[in-house]
Amino acid sequence: MTYTNFTTVKDFHIFGFPGLQPEHYGPVSALLLLTFLSIVFGNVFILAFVAYERCLHKPTYLIFCHLALTDIAFGFVTLPKIIARYWWDDKVVSFGACFTQMYFVHCLGAIHALILLTMAVDRFIAICIPLRYPVLIRNNNILFICGVCWIFTFIRMLVILFQALSLPYCNSNIIAQCYCDLISIMRLACKKDQYIEELAFGFSMFSLSVPLGFIIFSYFAIIISVLKTSRTNGCSKTMSTCTPQIFITSLYFLPRCFVYLAYFLGFKFPNADIRIAVIMLYSLLPAVVNPLIYCFKTKDIKEILLKKLKSVKIGIEIKLNY
Repeated sequence: MTYTNFTTVKDFHIFGFPGLQPEHYGPVSALLLLTFLSIVFGNVFILAFVAYERCLHKPTYLIFCHLALTDIAFGFVTLPKIIARYWWDDKVVSFGACFTQMYFVHCLGAIHALILLTMAVDRFIAICIPLRYPVLIRNNNILFICGVCWIFTFIRMLVILFQALSLPYCNSNIIAQCYCDLISIMRLACKKDQYIEELAFGFSMFSLSVPLGFIIFSYFAIIISVLKTSRTNGCSKTMSTCTPQIFITSLYFLPRCFVYLAYFLGFKFPNADIRIAVIMLYSLLPAVVNPLIYCFKTKDIKEILLKKLKSVKIGIEIKLNY
């Protein structure tokens, strides 16, 4: 059934952290602004660096670029409004804008999961079947796969958007979250629909569990393959490459699965601020640390950066001598 005619809510109020005192609004907004700038500049650096260095025009780094694009887009979709809420007390968001934000939040989250899956497959083929890597993993193939991830997800998430829009919203308009997301919006519906809730939960868990399952399988196969090799240097090199990706994958997937399962099973956090802090942590921390991990833990990027730093240092010393 469609209940759209009963909706009387014209806008929503982004409440943020319910227990946050007004005297802390300034430091929190400054921290969020610093996070936003870190996400934007860090990931723009990755994009510009890979685009500038022709030797990095390889499948693995194209995947990094798509990951950086999702991080930048997520930062722009979520952070400006909550910064404005604490900086200028601008907490009102229109009905349409809130649902638009919710749509892009979940689209970008699902795309991020698929990009991480693509990255894991790339590493799996490179390590477990290296002879097939030049044939299976090419720039054109990666561009096509990543493009499909974006397009398929944007189309698929329209189902959730239209289902959420079909619910009636006629009571509270307070979003107890730092941005509009599906759980926060569906809690405000004045008529619950079990089918829509189950559909939303199924979509969310499908977007998380399917990529996570393949990622676990691929990294498990990588670890087995590495342990079978007798070369200690090659083993340590491979593990040092995969360990950061495993860390980011765990940080991205596990808290999300817990939050969705907790909502569906009726588990409530002892404090709303804790729930919001957990959501903000798993939403933003990967976007902040991804550029650091890929700059300092990826061999090619690290070597190029060190060479450039050495050349700059030598140039400065020559100028000082003259």
